[in-house]
Amino acid sequence: MKMAKTHVEFNNLKSLEVQELLRYSTVREALLYEKLKGDKVRCGLCERKCLTSPGLKGFCKTRMNVDGKLYTLVYGDLSALESRPIEIKPFFHYWPGSTALTFSTWSCNFNCVWCQNFHLSKVEPNPAKSSYYSPEKIVETALRGGDDGLCVSFQEPTILTDWVIPVFRMGHERGLYCCYVSNGYMTLEALRLLRESGMDGLKIDLKGNAETYQKYCGGTDVEKVWRNAREAKKMGFHIEIVNLVVTDVNDDEDCLQWVIEKHLKEAGQETPLHFTRYYPAYKFHNPPTKVETLEKAYEMAKKAGVIYPYLGNVQGHGYENTYCPNCGERLIQRFGYRIVRYKVTDDKKCPKCGWPIPITGEYVRKRLGLPS
Repeated sequence: MKMAKTHVEFNNLKSLEVQELLRYSTVREALLYEKLKGDKVRCGLCERKCLTSPGLKGFCKTRMNVDGKLYTLVYGDLSALESRPIEIKPFFHYWPGSTALTFSTWSCNFNCVWCQNFHLSKVEPNPAKSSYYSPEKIVETALRGGDDGLCVSFQEPTILTDWVIPVFRMGHERGLYCCYVSNGYMTLEALRLLRESGMDGLKIDLKGNAETYQKYCGGTDVEKVWRNAREAKKMGFHIEIVNLVVTDVNDDEDCLQWVIEKHLKEAGQETPLHFTRYYPAYKFHNPPTKVETLEKAYEMAKKAGVIYPYLGNVQGHGYENTYCPNCGERLIQRFGYRIVRYKVTDDKKCPKCGWPIPITGEYVRKRLGLPS
């Protein structure tokens, strides 16, 4: 099996060029890496663990070996900044009804050919053209805008971790929740640092089975993703899993059943499992996922014991709502990323039968003005 490249050539920087590079505010020495012989370094941020020589970048193109030290090139270099509903991530059991100031940087540690945000994830950072955002500015922007939390999304947030840690620490101290919308391929060391910084929400985008990861995600290992889901639960993270079901890639019954079984084993039956509809994007043009396929996946998950399965990208479908697993009462009615009715009690139970409903955080009613 041909393995993916672990580094790409950049240029052999001369002394003056190194000094110029290190002047940029978005270039900082990285937190997680190991120094090796011959001025080589091994990155410890994601499970690719790229080994690079001086003048080379890793797979993600955002971390570079400069004279035997590893530097992040995207420290506070944001590609997008926007207040967004938490349900759009999607998080369905995490601070429902809230909004999060959402931000991203450039590039990715995966190379999915159907990426929806390829205009961000396929762009290599350029420190000379970067705009630095301080942690203080982000937290103050969220608070002034009335946001309830901070979320790193759009492209892979793991890449931004060096800068996110002080942002999350500051935001957590000011009462903001902190979360990632991620492919889940960070190292356990990175996951622990994030938890210590105040992050408590992790939505993992699952691509499919082992074959899908090898063929479409640059030779990555899906078992590392499931390990992170399992360990994140142990660390106290709120976890939700989203499986993008791609036509003729991971939409067959065997693959869906494998995802469901792994979800139950590693994430647990109460962890929400979303089956999301794929639409053609970037370099992939297979037809959109059939709604019948998603409905079948939902029903398979329900039958297998997943208590809170959902459908995504099928606006207005009944399977995007939350139902009481005991009496069947519709507790949260959604239309896309909007909550149109919320009936879970303040102590997080079904109002009809008293069954406890796993919700992290509080239901944020201030924008909605909806009846209970």
